[in-house]
Amino acid sequence: MSDQVTLTLPDGSELEVQRGATALEATERIGPGLARAAVAAKVNGELFDLSRPISEDAEFEVLTFDSEEGKHVYWHSASHVMADAVKQLYPEARPTIGPAIDDGFYYDFDVPEPFTEDDLRQIEQKMQEIIEAEEPFSCERISKSEAEELFEEQQNRYKLELIDEVEDDVVSIYEHGDFVDLCRGPHVPDTGRIKHVKLLSVAGAYWRGSEANRMLSRIYGTAYPRKQQLEDHLERIEEARRRDHRRIGRELDLFSFHEEAGAGLVYYHPRGAMLRHLITEFATNEHIRRGYQIVRTPHLVKSNMWETSGHAQQAYPMYYTDIEGQSYGIKPMNCPGHVLVYKSHTRSYRDLPIRYFELGTVYRHEKSGVLHGLLRVRGFTQDDAHIFCRMDQLTEEITGVIEFADDMLRAFGFDEYEVFLSTRPEKSIGADDVWEQATEALRGALKANDLTWEIDEGGGAFYGPKIDIKMKDALGRLWQGPTIQCDFNLPERFDMTYVGADGEEHRPAMVHRVVLAGIERFMGVFIEQCAGEFPMWIAPVQVKILPINDRNFEYAETVAHRLRCEDMRVEVDTESGTLGNKIRQAELEKLPYILVVGDNEEEAGEVAVRKRGEGDLGPTKLEAFIESVRPETAPDSRYCALPGDTS
Repeated sequence: MSDQVTLTLPDGSELEVQRGATALEATERIGPGLARAAVAAKVNGELFDLSRPISEDAEFEVLTFDSEEGKHVYWHSASHVMADAVKQLYPEARPTIGPAIDDGFYYDFDVPEPFTEDDLRQIEQKMQEIIEAEEPFSCERISKSEAEELFEEQQNRYKLELIDEVEDDVVSIYEHGDFVDLCRGPHVPDTGRIKHVKLLSVAGAYWRGSEANRMLSRIYGTAYPRKQQLEDHLERIEEARRRDHRRIGRELDLFSFHEEAGAGLVYYHPRGAMLRHLITEFATNEHIRRGYQIVRTPHLVKSNMWETSGHAQQAYPMYYTDIEGQSYGIKPMNCPGHVLVYKSHTRSYRDLPIRYFELGTVYRHEKSGVLHGLLRVRGFTQDDAHIFCRMDQLTEEITGVIEFADDMLRAFGFDEYEVFLSTRPEKSIGADDVWEQATEALRGALKANDLTWEIDEGGGAFYGPKIDIKMKDALGRLWQGPTIQCDFNLPERFDMTYVGADGEEHRPAMVHRVVLAGIERFMGVFIEQCAGEFPMWIAPVQVKILPINDRNFEYAETVAHRLRCEDMRVEVDTESGTLGNKIRQAELEKLPYILVVGDNEEEAGEVAVRKRGEGDLGPTKLEAFIESVRPETAPDSRYCALPGDTS
């Protein structure tokens, strides 16, 4: 056996190193700068600690913080440093799990008293001491019994529970300094690789997300190799807080939640209800223009329907109730109802495609720990549609939905998005060949539309694969948006047929799709995208009129009436106070236009115009104002279907 091994680098070049050389030594051969920036390596696709030896020829890739996998390793290592700091400061703390997440990490601890914001400063300072010590991370493989003995000494029942679930006879532990943790790794070579850390917040979290378990104290943090990267991240966090739809919802009086009436259920206030109405009205009209038929289905459905659909067997988060000894499920999805509408008549191949659309309100038993404003609720409405078509129509129908989704997102200002092809999950129904056929149909449509996409392994629905379109907001964050699911399973399970040209019965293909997704979630994302500054066409209040004196109220109402005749949404400020205070308050409401009317404006038939973002535009005739803003009161026609367009 040769004492050399050959490493094939990502660019196809080869590097020979001594057999048994560590990944770090191999990296140093490539370049000292890369070795200083490296956080881990991939050897034949497997993640490696840089201290791990290489014993055979392999494909070799060095991971730095600039890669997604590198960030994951870096932040996971930082979570271990944080857990070490916590244990040094609070010896009674029991670490549980501490993964890397998007933009950082967290670690959950069982502690007598929850951590406070003040505690974070001490923990952060202790982390810095550990980082400056440059303590090496080392990995050791030990037997499960040895690991159990180790964590029994630490009286950490959480680690013991995790060890018990490991199927192998051995587990891996990582150490740095005096801290040891159950972990698969990999980690950075030493704590000194972690440069700039910031602990962000504390929160409560149930062990394993179950309300039946103990409440733990969770610390969120982030870390970056360069100080400027951390500062940029903190600026993004601050901007995200400024745009937080929950804060804006309170400030603009759009919606509220009431724990005494039930968590995760939205109460829309007048302006919020108007915003929701405008969004759903626009969506409905666009569906009608594209050849969809509106249907409505009940909220309660007998439980056997959910058994036929497979929702019940998949332990879907449903609510059930009993009526006269018969079990009913409150619908979490609209698809079975649309199937029944389809089956109410004999269908011919000439009838297809059939496109059913419903603003369907559904309910799901989400755990309280995951509820998050409008983004995660228990009751929400989907712009839901199901298309029933022949196999030869499938690609064209999927293409039509892709184009529809693109138009809808751009109409609301989402000009960028990423596309994913989500494949069969572990828990699913149907035969492999049916899934492969459905997946190929979606893949074919993506290719036909020259789209770039990534594979999301196991991300499909339990009844079929799907195309997921994730919209990118003003901060570069991705949000789940339109989905297009190809389903050959439910037509089979519900025995759906159509009569073909040959006079025989055939199964239709079924496409489940939303082009905005849950209206509540879309509203939350849209509020954050706009930071509450809604475009004129969709603003709940487009114009606010401020009379200077009580004697100008009548003229203000006259102006309001004229604008309402033009279908503008108008409010008149009837509060007492100085004009300056009224203007400041109206500007805080982020309204597109403010019209000030006093004696001079009333006498001249004018309004003094203030525009959001531009300030005082001066007086103008009322009719001239109407004509000037008319183009802003309608959505961009480029993203609306032409009458009669059914593509």
